[in-house]
Amino acid sequence: MKKEKILVTAALPYANGRIHLGHIAGAYLPADIFVRYHRSKGNDIVFICGSDEHGVPITITADKEGVTPKVIIDRFHNDNKSAFERLGMSFDIYSRTSIPEHHETAKEFFLNFYERGILKEKKSSQFFDEKANMFLPDRYVEGTCPKCGNEGARSDECENCGALYDPSELKSPISKISGNKPILKETSHWYFPLGDYQDRLQQYVKEHDEKFDWKENVLQYCKGWFHDGLTDRAVTRDLDWGIPVPTDDGKGKVLYVWFEAVLGYVSATKVLSEQRNQPDLWKEYWQEEDTRYIAFIGKDNVVFHCIVFPSMLMAWNDANKKHYILPENVPANEFLNFEGKKFSKSRNWGIDVIDFLDRFPADSLRYALTSNLPEDRDSDFKWNEFQARNNNELADILGNFINRTLTFVFKHFEGKVPPLYELSDADNELLNLLEKSPSLIGSYIEKYEMKKALLEMMNIAREANKYFDKSEPWKSVKTDKERCATTLNICLQTIFTVSELFTPIIPFTSEKIFQILNAKPVSWDNAGKINLQEGHELNKPEILFRKIEDEVIQKMVQGLGQPLDMPAAEPEELISFDEFLKVKLVTARILEAQKVPKSDKLLQLKVDTGNGVRQIIAGIGKHFAPESLIGKQVLVVGNLKPAKLMGLESQGMILALEDENGALSLLDIKETIKPGTRAK
Repeated sequence: MKKEKILVTAALPYANGRIHLGHIAGAYLPADIFVRYHRSKGNDIVFICGSDEHGVPITITADKEGVTPKVIIDRFHNDNKSAFERLGMSFDIYSRTSIPEHHETAKEFFLNFYERGILKEKKSSQFFDEKANMFLPDRYVEGTCPKCGNEGARSDECENCGALYDPSELKSPISKISGNKPILKETSHWYFPLGDYQDRLQQYVKEHDEKFDWKENVLQYCKGWFHDGLTDRAVTRDLDWGIPVPTDDGKGKVLYVWFEAVLGYVSATKVLSEQRNQPDLWKEYWQEEDTRYIAFIGKDNVVFHCIVFPSMLMAWNDANKKHYILPENVPANEFLNFEGKKFSKSRNWGIDVIDFLDRFPADSLRYALTSNLPEDRDSDFKWNEFQARNNNELADILGNFINRTLTFVFKHFEGKVPPLYELSDADNELLNLLEKSPSLIGSYIEKYEMKKALLEMMNIAREANKYFDKSEPWKSVKTDKERCATTLNICLQTIFTVSELFTPIIPFTSEKIFQILNAKPVSWDNAGKINLQEGHELNKPEILFRKIEDEVIQKMVQGLGQPLDMPAAEPEELISFDEFLKVKLVTARILEAQKVPKSDKLLQLKVDTGNGVRQIIAGIGKHFAPESLIGKQVLVVGNLKPAKLMGLESQGMILALEDENGALSLLDIKETIKPGTRAK
């Protein structure tokens, strides 16, 4: 059978912070499982990743710390590289976009498009800080949103209401560099004509839609972009940090990170080729039509890998004999939440991979995440479920079967593989399961259904435990030694098969099992056969999975929202009793309620506070229907300064409670209590 040539990339993590469990579940673990499976199949596969090291967030972090961007990217590149290694990510190379090889690759693409007249030069107005003498990227300007009144809006986008607008529309803009009001100044940039490639991109996506081989979330995301129409996209920025534009008229500008970052896959493969002393090896993976290219990402990267990157490769291919291949598949996962909420560094909500691995084994994490991957919808990591996966499945099912088998073999058969005698129906049933499993499990991995693959892997261990119990070797060893030998021989063959098939999920443990078996792995397709010969000498067993105690998990749960290994944080600022008395909490009855136009979370309420009717704009629209609130008594802050939201004045604030799942509930106040009653 001809071996496949496969190129696998995993989204380049941004070198502005440590990777957390959500990142791993999104792109890296599914990719590693896929790669390890194909390596076991004997296919020619390379696994490419690295750090994305340019862009404004890095300069902001550097400015806050008073260091250079190089200090920031070196720190997080090394931290994340170490975390990946400890977790068992089997990259062939983990590169970075700050290296000369990447700069040259990105410049090559830009110059190719520039010299062919593909890029369009356009003038636009951008905020300029006169004191700092620099143009300000979006994240360096804050002001009041012209649509909803949010005071923390960026220069061209409001994260509160999602509005997009021209920088000239932003109210009260402030430079985050100097604190001064910036001016609007004309600048020019080059744009890539994304719309020119829409027809070809739609055909490209349509072909995969008709094959039913792309995930539905990816297809729908692409169709949404096509429906709105693709437009020109800037490929340069007025920044100091980044890859300098390689033209005389581009001085003082750098390549926009969205344009050059995806080329990090190409530059990393070139570096890998140099490391292997085969400078042209990269072309075999990027420029040969029979290569399969699989790009593993999270759903927030779909546009870059299904629209932007393919359009850049199409543009290159139009004028070059050596064509780049396009992704065969882009299996984007949804998001992994943490105990019911999104990962958030500002709220210390979640856990970084490095911190996790300082406490628990890598394979326990890999197993737990695989069993709960957000393949079709968002999923949730919970500490109690992690403990249950480790204790009830890895330890009690898989670990128990391996340990009880090996213990019995060492006690009654001198630590050697017993002979195989006449087979019973139960023997044949388990052997047939082993023989069919590589193909079945492999078919799920090929379809990026890692959870189903894991379920079938663990099903072997479950059936093996049932077989062991039903065969009762503790009895047959006394009454029928040949029957006992056959049972244990088949159990050892099962352990071998399990070790091979579990390798993509728990590679460190599989390596230990092979050491105990005193054997080497075989190819994936041969994993379900008889691989241990009679008389083969085994090594002494060891405990493969340690159970995690309740108090350990309780400590992790109690520490949610707090920095690890730190006591609960004291409030940043304590207030006096007199200051507390200044806050006037009063009861109010809701008289009217309606949705605020163009907002899915704001409700416009009219409430009776006992001394008049006032208007409150409350962000509870996602949790309550307006009609369900009329007549309810609520608790409000009665002496809050008025504020404008979506152009409407809000004259107070309603108090609500949020549970661990993010659901809101209002305080239950008896109807007999009059509006205007003050809480004490």
